Amino acid sequence: MASEITVGEGEAGRRIAVESREGAEPAVVWFGGFRSDMTGTKAEALDSWAAETGRAFVRFDYSGHGASGGRFEDGTISRWLEEGLAVLDARTTGRPILVGSSMGGWIALLANRALRRTRPDRAPAALVLIAPAADFTERLMWDAFPPEARASLMETGVYLRPSLYSEDGYPITRGLIEDGRNHLLLDGTIETGCPVHILQGMDDPDVPWEHAMRLVEHLPGEAVQITLVKDGDHRLSRPEDIERLVAAVAAAGRPPQPVEAPGPQLRLTV
Repeated sequence: MASEITVGEGEAGRRIAVESREGAEPAVVWFGGFRSDMTGTKAEALDSWAAETGRAFVRFDYSGHGASGGRFEDGTISRWLEEGLAVLDARTTGRPILVGSSMGGWIALLANRALRRTRPDRAPAALVLIAPAADFTERLMWDAFPPEARASLMETGVYLRPSLYSEDGYPITRGLIEDGRNHLLLDGTIETGCPVHILQGMDDPDVPWEHAMRLVEHLPGEAVQITLVKDGDHRLSRPEDIERLVAAVAAAGRPPQPVEAPGPQLRLTV
């Protein structure tokens, strides 16, 4: 079911596109990545899996992404987190399973933290994170920017970052960087209160596998599993990667088990 919700009021209001599939609970909710949309290969594959298995599935586009309204340049982690929480309120009940890809992994972790603090009865039952880019605005952008890029960002408010996925590059705003500092997770323990399964390519140029391991170091000793795909890239959208993802989501919420799938991979259970 395609629909829209409005998040924010007045000039801050924006139209958020949502697609919901009714089915058995707990609902699986897709949190997409930076500059991606809900029609990507992984989201479509999970929707097909949900249709075949009768599971509830929800996906949406952040403002400035895909079919949603708003400008990408106005986006911040606070803004996109607010939208994710609004979608959870509007389209799910109980304790959903959050599946976050890249930036969506960070936002899923933040949504989990917000719900555990304010509405523990709605806190996620499990998290499945694909190349989770926790704290990426600081650790993978600002810290890695050359001096001239930082100067441009501070002076003009925007820096066009080169990207493998866009000839024009991606506009990185000063607002995005500064707002991201209000949501950093890798400076302390991340209490999730639920099982976490991370899927990470070791040939990922955007979110290095060492970054995912750093995230694991900050997760407490509850059920945490990381699957390292030795030849996997950032998107993890090949058929064998999709098989791993579907298997991980299907198993989410149960004690972690190795995900059996073809192709080279290294499985670590922490």
